[in-house]
Amino acid sequence: MSNLDREAVPTLCGGRGFVVAEPVRELLSPRRVQLGESTEVRRLLPNLGRRMVGAWAFVDHYGPDDIADEPGMQVPPHPHIGLQTVSWLHEGEVLHRDSTGSLQTIRPRELGLMTSGRAISHSEESPRSHARFLHGAQLWVALPDAHRHVEPHFEHHAALPTVTAPGLTATVLLGDLDGSVSPGTAYTPIVGADLALTRGADVRLPLDPDFEYAVLSMSGEARVDGVPVLPGSMLYLGCGRSELPLRAESDAGLMLLGGEPFAEELVMWWNFVGRSHEDIAQARRDWMEGTRFGEVKGYAGAPLPAPELPPGQLKKRGRTG
Repeated sequence: MSNLDREAVPTLCGGRGFVVAEPVRELLSPRRVQLGESTEVRRLLPNLGRRMVGAWAFVDHYGPDDIADEPGMQVPPHPHIGLQTVSWLHEGEVLHRDSTGSLQTIRPRELGLMTSGRAISHSEESPRSHARFLHGAQLWVALPDAHRHVEPHFEHHAALPTVTAPGLTATVLLGDLDGSVSPGTAYTPIVGADLALTRGADVRLPLDPDFEYAVLSMSGEARVDGVPVLPGSMLYLGCGRSELPLRAESDAGLMLLGGEPFAEELVMWWNFVGRSHEDIAQARRDWMEGTRFGEVKGYAGAPLPAPELPPGQLKKRGRTG
């Protein structure tokens, strides 16, 4: 779960000042980014004008990619602080290794949840023998100040609760949806759900009006509150909604992301989420000097070096811009 930009720029986000406190329909287009040697992703968050949705601070969508004759995902060991990573697949497998000793193959619709806390490092790769197609989403959740220095740990949950309606199966990967609660550890009021819609489904999904929401399209043709949302794009919905109309023009896969607007202001740079320039600079030094982040054992390759920090001080500001 990595930002591999070699010219990483700071993302200044958080705070409630720019939360849209009413329902809106703001369609976000992706930015294409190379992830490792062979995987291209569509980055939806952070996005020009929209940095967070609740505590969700980073969203990449990738695939479906035909990797039958390719190595697939190959992301060398890299560090994180101050966040959780969420691995979510529709097709394929990803082998996770981290500095706490975790070794886990994540498969479609299984939750891989890594809490970096004070410091962790990890790698991600397609197994040597892997499925033909790779398709999924990579997401980060910002940790609130009270929990951003927790001990790093990894969770894998193969069985997750569901919410059903005619033509809809919603798998709750994080937080709470309509009374169904994910077993994944959450540190803020949040929801992440995978929505599988069958062609012709016309349903209304219950929401919490105090949350802000967005919907990422993974596959198929669907209308979200009347707006066509194509695969690889995301519709920001604001707050103040008690339900969300969904209609599927074909079999479709969506991800619902939401949560209580994140009150704290953050500095996000490369693979770090902190509260100040000093937080980020110290994390970079520690990674480059080989301290604090531990060792990822078993990965056949060198760790990623950190890019150079931009000149000047990294400063906090609002959620948009």
